[in-house]
Amino acid sequence: MSQDVHTTARLYLCTDARKDRGDFEDFVDAAFAGGVDIIQLRDKSLEAAEELELLEVLHSVAQRHGRLWAVNDRADLASLAGAPVFHIGQKDIPFGAARDFLGKSTVIGMSTHTPEQVDAAIAAAPGRSGLDYFCVGPVWATPTKPGRAAVGLDLVRYAADAIGRAEAADAGRVAGVVPWFAIGGIDLGNVEQVVDAGARRIVVVRAITEADDPAGAAAALLAALDAAAPGH
Repeated sequence: MSQDVHTTARLYLCTDARKDRGDFEDFVDAAFAGGVDIIQLRDKSLEAAEELELLEVLHSVAQRHGRLWAVNDRADLASLAGAPVFHIGQKDIPFGAARDFLGKSTVIGMSTHTPEQVDAAIAAAPGRSGLDYFCVGPVWATPTKPGRAAVGLDLVRYAADAIGRAEAADAGRVAGVVPWFAIGGIDLGNVEQVVDAGARRIVVVRAITEADDPAGAAAALLAALDAAAPGH
């Protein structure tokens, strides 16, 4: 499977290890079956050995569905697990160091929370070894990011405008190289607002992790993205 799949990905899921339910493998299988393009394991409570075991499970399920999987924060674990996607925050390992460590073949994404960070992400994108995607948020306050102030829809609009300017200046090259996702409190009830603000890709957590039917929840989110798209 080509790692360039990330350029067409629209639905990205972050999940913890689901220790309370003990159904990690079944859950990620259902989420992929419902249409999730990328699943990131993000669970700060895990020891390294535990995380590697779960990443092996995630790898196997993702491979079965022909989808991507991601490691958050730990470049060493991403390397050991052979993760196709690695995600960093603004205070994690610097992007340049992550690229040097993981090499050119790993898809690397970054969180952004301000217009300046969005601009820096776009500037870091061009070229084979540049940043591969970025996330904008949290759009709304979310318990998965305690203490992180919501940025609102204005930053989503800013990102859409900034990508549009870069696209016009670069004849479409930047838009193709650096996909971006809105993240933070997004669910069926507000996804239309996010699309109206200019996003075409979303990252979700609770909208799928708390659903009784993860596959159905994923399919419904993709349908909502389609329905809200301009010209639909």
